[in-house]
Amino acid sequence: MYTIKLFLFIAPLVISSRIDQDYSSFDSVSPEPKSRFAMLDDVKILANGLLQLGHGLKDFVHKTKGQINDIFQKLNIFDQSFYDLSLQTNEIKEEEKELRRTTSRLQVKNEEVKNMSLELNSKLESLLEEKILLQQKVRYLEDQLTNLIKNQPEIQEHPEITSLKTFVEQQDNSIKDLIQIVEEQYRQLNQQHSQIKEIENQLRRTGIQESTENSLSSKPRAPRTTPSLHLNETKNVEHDDIPADCTIIYNRGEHTSGIYSIRPSNSQVFNVYCDVKSGSSWTLIQHRIDGSQNFNETWENYKYGFGRLDGEFWLGLEKIYSLVKQSNYILRIELEDWKDNKHYIEYSFHLGDHETNYTLHLVEIAGNVPNALPEHKDLMFSTWDHKAKGHFNCPESNSGGWWCHDVCGENNLNGKYNKPKAKTKSERRRGICWKSQNGRLYSIKSTKMLIRPTDSENSE
Repeated sequence: MYTIKLFLFIAPLVISSRIDQDYSSFDSVSPEPKSRFAMLDDVKILANGLLQLGHGLKDFVHKTKGQINDIFQKLNIFDQSFYDLSLQTNEIKEEEKELRRTTSRLQVKNEEVKNMSLELNSKLESLLEEKILLQQKVRYLEDQLTNLIKNQPEIQEHPEITSLKTFVEQQDNSIKDLIQIVEEQYRQLNQQHSQIKEIENQLRRTGIQESTENSLSSKPRAPRTTPSLHLNETKNVEHDDIPADCTIIYNRGEHTSGIYSIRPSNSQVFNVYCDVKSGSSWTLIQHRIDGSQNFNETWENYKYGFGRLDGEFWLGLEKIYSLVKQSNYILRIELEDWKDNKHYIEYSFHLGDHETNYTLHLVEIAGNVPNALPEHKDLMFSTWDHKAKGHFNCPESNSGGWWCHDVCGENNLNGKYNKPKAKTKSERRRGICWKSQNGRLYSIKSTKMLIRPTDSENSE
């Protein structure tokens, strides 16, 4: 391009110079051969310029051709890169499809495992309930047999005794078989739990958040056990002089909180947890700490008790009644809210028997939390399968057995354990709650219900 411009610039100058020379030739008379040589010089100059122009054009063409080749080479490289990128994109899409299919299969398996776990847990609960009832029957028969042998040693070989022994042995064998079944169910549940954990880990490794949002509402916990409250390991096992309650145990020198055997008047032997506080010992009848025990139980279970004395439990209405009918008792309720504030309230109270639906009558005597239970009124106990007259669906709405009155949902220390703290008012009403008579609603993290005779030393 530069050569062309140079030629176009030189050519007019050469032509102009020749024209000027021609004009000057007209003015001066010169011989004809000289004019011819001058024209030949001009032609040579022009030819030389054209030759230079040709060389310049040739160089330009070569240079342009090289640039075009570079451009085509870069385009080929770009096309190859774009093709490779398209292949990688297709591979990623295929991997994503396969990942989604794998996630779907894992979700289906997760649901199957979850359903199997729930089914096994339900069977385990049924077996444990049967075990509790059988153990109670066996202990009752053992006590009868012991009394019979003790009172009538001369008829130890009586056919009825032999038959009773055989029956007890059969029941004992049945219990052992049930225990083996329960252990097997527990082992299967542990396997299911491990499978669920493995599925969760697989889902977590895929990195797809939406696949895990609805897989489990919470991590599966270990299967809930509901062992008998008649624990074998107790701190006093002498049957000849078993104390009637925790106060007598304390007065005999046992000043350590723990599980002991007691025998209230006209009652069978059973185990309780004695809670030692400031110079006296209280019998713990209810304990909530972590939600490990389901409190939405049947009337039968509330009557005879459920849970673990070293964890969450309900002692049982019949056992509580056998204690409080001996003397005048104080009921102490200890509460801890989700801010770790601790409260307590104490009542003098009277508890009716099963014919009155274990009617509770309260009078407040001390405490640092506003009262929430109606005083001087008969409060009848209800569960979802045994509703006291006029209580409608209170236990169902409160998700746990409790002493109900006119209004449902105001107070229930046996409600659903909400963890963490319930956010909505309806959730708080269905959970463990304590609504004082001034209208304040406490959402509770842990509770204790304890009793002791009124003639023991004052509590703190």
